[in-house]
Amino acid sequence: MKIATSKNLFRRSRRVMPGGVNSPVRAFRSVGGHPLFITRARGATVTDADGNTYLDYVASWGPMILGHAHPAVVKAIQRAASRGTSYGAPTEQELKLATMLCAALPSMEQVRLVSSGTEAVMSAIRVARGFTKRDAILKFEGCYHGHADSLLVKAGSGAATLGLPDSPGVPRAAAGHTLTAPFNDIDAVRRLIRTHWRKLACVIVEPIAGNMGVVAPRHAFLRHLRALTRQHGILLIFDEVISGFRVAYGGAQTVYGIRPDLTCLGKIIGGGLPVGAYGGAREIMELVAPAGPVYQAGTLSGNPLAVTAGIETLKRLKAPGVYDCLERRGAQLAEGLAQAARRANVPFYQTRVGSLLGGFFTDGPVVDYASAKRSDTTRYAKFFHGMLQRGSYFAPSQFEAAFVSTAHTAAEIDRTVRAAREACKRL
Repeated sequence: MKIATSKNLFRRSRRVMPGGVNSPVRAFRSVGGHPLFITRARGATVTDADGNTYLDYVASWGPMILGHAHPAVVKAIQRAASRGTSYGAPTEQELKLATMLCAALPSMEQVRLVSSGTEAVMSAIRVARGFTKRDAILKFEGCYHGHADSLLVKAGSGAATLGLPDSPGVPRAAAGHTLTAPFNDIDAVRRLIRTHWRKLACVIVEPIAGNMGVVAPRHAFLRHLRALTRQHGILLIFDEVISGFRVAYGGAQTVYGIRPDLTCLGKIIGGGLPVGAYGGAREIMELVAPAGPVYQAGTLSGNPLAVTAGIETLKRLKAPGVYDCLERRGAQLAEGLAQAARRANVPFYQTRVGSLLGGFFTDGPVVDYASAKRSDTTRYAKFFHGMLQRGSYFAPSQFEAAFVSTAHTAAEIDRTVRAAREACKRL
């Protein structure tokens, strides 16, 4: 495997970009070595600057659910670009995507399009505070909701990868409004709400945690969370930036039958272009300017390229059999990885919801951030590089998810499983 070009590009990048990257987990800090510089991608594969091609399970961190450079999505973007890339004015395509989102998620009567998941979450929290006239929020340890100040408290994902559970530069006053509880621990939530409900505007949760690795909710956890928040006049926000349209057409709330007050979306609804959204009940969303007094704006919100890519992606996800195919491919990969570890007598705990996968090098079950952190990250780093050398590209962090797309074939996943058997033998 040639690496010289990527290595040289990384060296040059560090002169002009902090750490040589524009998002921390890309830097390979937790697995060692240097990042791959990708030059092109198609279907289930990415190709780096040295000409190496890999089966891709990063999928741009989730949005490439149809695979890279899907012909219909690319053509739609090209048509949209030929008409202009941004107007700063309303378009019919915005209306079309918003209508599709509201139809897909019963909890979403109105939606506001933005440009990123972070922006969606920070806006939803502002609306929750405006609606309840309370300031505090409750989040869960290891759940990452973007890099807004009040949310970088016991965050997962990149913060976990770098060993930075809290970030310098976050004012104490901002962090002081954030309470935290262990994910899946409804008793801890109950105690916190009992004490602080008068000041709690919202509880925000990834219904399927995807930023400490993949951790599914325990039985009835979300149902109890919904009951507790409703009982105390607290808004429940589902951060479905990862799970939305990934685990089902209507997201995790459809899978688990829970109706949150507000939902945050991203990734897939932009078809690989920058986009986010937040929405919920009409009564709440009509507080957002210009309908109401809660201010939020963005020049590129709902830009024609992103919404066009999102529309084309959602149209194809709605087709019969798509999620059945994703379920089969996700199960095939998860079972193959778990079997590879068992054969090598390597401690491994596999997690999966649909085509969203996690795997932890640990003896016991992973149900929250504390148990996720017990994973052997050194062993994961060896596994990561072993898979890379055998042509499969997984996330360069134990605390990130793996994603399967409709472009992955059964034969390609079999190839990945065979590579995992060899990689696990060397752990």
